[in-house]
Amino acid sequence: MGIAKYIGKKLIMLIPVLFGITVLAFLLGVLSPGDPVEAVLNPDGTQIVSDEEYAIMRERMGLDDPVPVQYVKWLKNALTGDLGRSFFTNKEIRDQLAYRLPYTIRLACFGMCLTVVFGLGFGILMARYRDKWPDRLLRLITTLMLSVPGFWLAILLILVLVEQLHLLPTSGLNGFSSYIMPGITVAFSTIGVCARLTRTAVLDELGRQYVTVASAKGMKAKTVTFRHAFRNSLIPITTFLGNYFAGILGGSTIAEVIFNIPGIGNYAISAVKSRDYYVVQAYVLFSGLVYVVINIVIDLLYLVLNPKIRVGEKVG
Repeated sequence: MGIAKYIGKKLIMLIPVLFGITVLAFLLGVLSPGDPVEAVLNPDGTQIVSDEEYAIMRERMGLDDPVPVQYVKWLKNALTGDLGRSFFTNKEIRDQLAYRLPYTIRLACFGMCLTVVFGLGFGILMARYRDKWPDRLLRLITTLMLSVPGFWLAILLILVLVEQLHLLPTSGLNGFSSYIMPGITVAFSTIGVCARLTRTAVLDELGRQYVTVASAKGMKAKTVTFRHAFRNSLIPITTFLGNYFAGILGGSTIAEVIFNIPGIGNYAISAVKSRDYYVVQAYVLFSGLVYVVINIVIDLLYLVLNPKIRVGEKVG
């Protein structure tokens, strides 16, 4: 199977996925509890809204139309990049997402770097020293990492690194140092998952026949582990890391809220609290598209990591 044909097949398969994402994003706004008209005209619940004012605002917001008509109009606008305006700030949602995205990207990249370095590093070490003290120690550490809730870790980091040691800023943005605690928060538990997945994948490869042959030829254990077993175990690891990166690109809500980072996750939480439905719709649509794009990138990486895909063979 040619590369172009393979990619084309993947893109065609994504069409119903993209359609489902748009439907889900729209319905989350329509079916969310509360009345968007009431939320706009009476945000604090202390105003008296006349029927005439209510009807005018409802018509202005396009809520008089049947739901299918609303969806078609919303989808047409979304396809042109028009995601509407916030009910409360009257600012273009597209502009707000563009402003906040760089902050989320910086946090996501830092968290991804921590996960790759420590997750893969721990996993390879555990596989290399299987059932020896480094393996047992790192398995204990990764189990503890998996057990720590993100919000609790964030509070602990603030207590130790800020209140006690005065090493880092509490919140907000003040250069690279502002991303250290949020980055640790988003990566901490994922490092444990990545390490265990890497250990399992590498050990699975170490049990295959080609490893036995390489060892019988006198190849060093370190070379067998890194040059052969690890490279051949990258398919499941790449899938995991890609989906993790897509998740934090969609907004790391806990870290962004606790550390007051004006990213997309923080924006989404504010929208949910204020029932800003257009923002919620835009956020769900954006997050879904991020997952789709990242999965396309993962599929392209498969072509590099596993040449069998190029000739249409099944991945072993």
